[in-house]
Amino acid sequence: MGAPDPAAGAPAPAAGAPGATAPDAPTAPADPGVADPDGDVAGTPAGVPGAVTPPTGSSAAPVTGPEPVERPSAPAAVGRPDLRTRRAAVALVDGLALPPGGLGRLGELGVWLAACQGECPPRPPVNARVLLLAADHGVAADGVSAYPPEVSAARAEAAAAGRLPVTVAARAAGAAVRTVDVGLTRDADGVESGHRVARGTGRIDREDALTDDDAAAAWRTGRQLADEEIDAGADVLVPATLAVGATTPAATLVAALTGAEPVAVVGRASGIDDRAWMRKAVAIRDGLRRARPHLRDPLALLRTVGGTDLIVLAGFLARAAERKVPTVLDGVAVGAAALMAEELAPGAKQWWLAAQPSTEPAAGLVLEHLALTPVLDLAVRTEDGTAGVAVLPLLTTAARLLGETGTAEDTGVVPGDATAAAGATR
Repeated sequence: MGAPDPAAGAPAPAAGAPGATAPDAPTAPADPGVADPDGDVAGTPAGVPGAVTPPTGSSAAPVTGPEPVERPSAPAAVGRPDLRTRRAAVALVDGLALPPGGLGRLGELGVWLAACQGECPPRPPVNARVLLLAADHGVAADGVSAYPPEVSAARAEAAAAGRLPVTVAARAAGAAVRTVDVGLTRDADGVESGHRVARGTGRIDREDALTDDDAAAAWRTGRQLADEEIDAGADVLVPATLAVGATTPAATLVAALTGAEPVAVVGRASGIDDRAWMRKAVAIRDGLRRARPHLRDPLALLRTVGGTDLIVLAGFLARAAERKVPTVLDGVAVGAAALMAEELAPGAKQWWLAAQPSTEPAAGLVLEHLALTPVLDLAVRTEDGTAGVAVLPLLTTAARLLGETGTAEDTGVVPGDATAAAGATR
């Protein structure tokens, strides 16, 4: 279902660097919306600026970069959901008064939930909690979104007032919502600010997103937020980010980890036009160039081309898995953070459920890399956790189906021998 078979091993780490890129830091183009006469991004339609031919031979400079960030205390490999309970749940479903496979994916959801809880039949979730992170990304100033950077704070205020789609969906599903400022450049009314790590981030195509200290603080903040939600009784979690421009660093991270070309991860996200799409492709290309020295250091990669909210999300996802609380993933930003969390806490993916296939192309690479199968396909494009919340009632339904449906033995609802019955009528 959303999580792979627990017996399945973790995917092999991506090999190689993304695309053909030059090791030196790029010089920002005067007008990123105008094609560079030197060529295009590899694999990109004509008109996207920036062909890059890496130097070879004696002229090739060694790839160097800053020392890896001092890694904060990270969890060890995460234990998988309970295999014995999983087997018991499978046997329970097989014995219900219905045709083989009659519950379809609802049955699979129930089995996954039972394994996560270590109980068969599983308990219906009663305390789902949605965590919305508010932050600003410096790359938003490059015009990579249909919205200006200041809309990040406006979205956070709308969420705090219960006016965003995700908050409306959460009310319908009976889920609690918490909106936390982890990196806005200005205060937002009604939004928690006690966990703010930094005031915005650097423009990842030109500079690091965060300092070493801020990156470490963001990781710890994510873990702390997970602890707070779980200690408050959360039995299923739905995290999301409200940041404008978040899909650009998210796509950069996905490309860096999967080896994809920039053009393969650039989406329309907020509804950008062709010129904004080209600017976004350039930003991702230049971010990938800067990311190359850190491909084997996930936290350094996050610090360089990620963002405050993405690191907080990664820490949150890793800690929730470590504490054995199922989490629903929704959107490419959460997906990129999940990729990083799985690198830092191997096995965490067993505790995650993919809500839907995002319309962002990078999200498909995330699902493939993590071996997750989406529950729904509603083509929701809000990227704010709305589709994740829409999955919550299905979890409750799945749990109740396993716990309350009669068995074939108890009800007498069993298939007969059709051939023998037909012969008896002759």
